[in-house]
Amino acid sequence: MQLLWLEGTFAWRWSAPRDCRACSGTIIAEFGILSRATGDPRYFNAAKRAMVSMFERRSKIGLLADAMDCTTGEWKSNRATIGPPSDSYYEYLWDGWDLFGDRDCLRMCRACTKAILKHQTAHRGGDLWFVNVDFETGKRLDWKQDELGSFYGGLLAQGGDRATGAAYTRSFTKLQDQFGVLPEEIDVATGKPTYVTNSLRPELADAAFNLWLIDRRDEWRQIIRTHYLNMKRFNRARYGYADLADVTSSPKKQVDHCPGYWWSEQMKYYYLAFADARRVDYRRLYLSTEGNILRGARRS
Repeated sequence: MQLLWLEGTFAWRWSAPRDCRACSGTIIAEFGILSRATGDPRYFNAAKRAMVSMFERRSKIGLLADAMDCTTGEWKSNRATIGPPSDSYYEYLWDGWDLFGDRDCLRMCRACTKAILKHQTAHRGGDLWFVNVDFETGKRLDWKQDELGSFYGGLLAQGGDRATGAAYTRSFTKLQDQFGVLPEEIDVATGKPTYVTNSLRPELADAAFNLWLIDRRDEWRQIIRTHYLNMKRFNRARYGYADLADVTSSPKKQVDHCPGYWWSEQMKYYYLAFADARRVDYRRLYLSTEGNILRGARRS
């Protein structure tokens, strides 16, 4: 995979020019900080152009698909999803506003959220979900929910829709209570995981942490606490923590792998939710999608 400079815009590409929205649309926070530090606006502007170019190709009903040819701008998929490989694109639209006050990012964030709420919300068994749909028609494609998509409850709350964000986070919390740790993907229509692995993902803890930062309800810290304790119970290995091969097996079988994001992301969520860290300004705290503190750190 390469980072290309195409007509003044950054784009990720593989051997074929296929690009996902989370790839090219998830650099504005870091590149914006780089522009701020150097006084050179090119980095922020290039990252923003990548986000805008995708947004301008949204369908007539306001949705974006999850893959395109980054040399032609042609969509290579018809699926609209809040999960991978689209997830952090939505985070960074909000972050472009939150970190830099960019009103174009706020406008795009609100437009995308409005379309998602209109066409992708679905209820089953009293629980709220965001389903995958055809980005041109809004027709539901399936009931699959990816663990990575559980971040979206926190993002909705950050954008002002606290009730919907809380409801979505509670839906995933029920799955956590059912399986102990979340499977990578589940079909909520059948209640059966479609990917039974667990890769030590932080997204549910991330969503609960963002909700807690907003309203300080103990409910969210309880979710984070359970997330942590269940991880200790099922993922802890002799010399650290490991992914799981099958969350439905008893006992749950570990695999010989621990992802790097486990260190950079969720350990921060666990700590910050309970530590009352004096070196952090919780009112201004900004964590990137990789858990990097880009705003809110205090000098000791």
